[in-house]
Amino acid sequence: MIPSVINIGPIPIHLYALAIMTGVVLGALLAQKEAVRRGQNGSLVWDMMVWVLIAGIIGARIWHILTPTPSAIAAGLTTEYYLTHPLEAIAIWNGGLGIFGAVAGGAIALYFFTRRHHLSLLLWLDILAPSVALGQAIGRWGNFFNQELYGAPTNLPWAIYIDPQHRFPGFENISYYHPLFLYEMLWNLASVVFLLWLARRFSDRLKSGDIFLVYLMTYPLIRFLLEFLRLDSSYLGGINANQILALVILIIAGLILIFRHRVGHNQLALI
Repeated sequence: MIPSVINIGPIPIHLYALAIMTGVVLGALLAQKEAVRRGQNGSLVWDMMVWVLIAGIIGARIWHILTPTPSAIAAGLTTEYYLTHPLEAIAIWNGGLGIFGAVAGGAIALYFFTRRHHLSLLLWLDILAPSVALGQAIGRWGNFFNQELYGAPTNLPWAIYIDPQHRFPGFENISYYHPLFLYEMLWNLASVVFLLWLARRFSDRLKSGDIFLVYLMTYPLIRFLLEFLRLDSSYLGGINANQILALVILIIAGLILIFRHRVGHNQLALI
């Protein structure tokens, strides 16, 4: 059985939260180095990280609450339940963070931080994009400890064993599944390398905000594909909410990237 909590003396350590915080710290260290490389004050990363982290967690939790999975609904963890049980709504150590809400919340916080300090929002979005991907990659191990974010049953050599109490209704007698968290982790690590390489290789041709736009294409792509394997997708009005949102973000980001490089003007880099 995979433990989700370890005890250090009388103090319980939730491994889900530990994975998230490890991803945040390592992501911040990467962002600090990238900021210095771009001629910015690296120490600003730690100041903005407080606001971005808080807003990101709030946004991630709100998205999770608004888009409960079928298994959560079956367990009574509906949107209405969370709204009437505020202590449960903030219990993020039990799992339940939506990455789309996290990115949206963090971007909003970054907008206000950069305005207050007279910084370029698009430049800092580029600086932070690889760090967000790194944080996601490490944070996905929290799903491993909570035995969540797994896919359809499989007999592949890298299939992950899921304890009976964490299996979905109708799959009680099936032990091994696709480790979707692992697929996404590996993709995000590759995205970190790709975004950092892209920023260096084409630094003379990229506009401020391009790296962030590429991130808004790479992550939604893998999320869109993995939703086909996921057993417990969130639905709104009969539509897979995360899959459709991923597709919309991917298309819009791609169109913006193409448009701003075809018109010959930096019309979208005004922030």
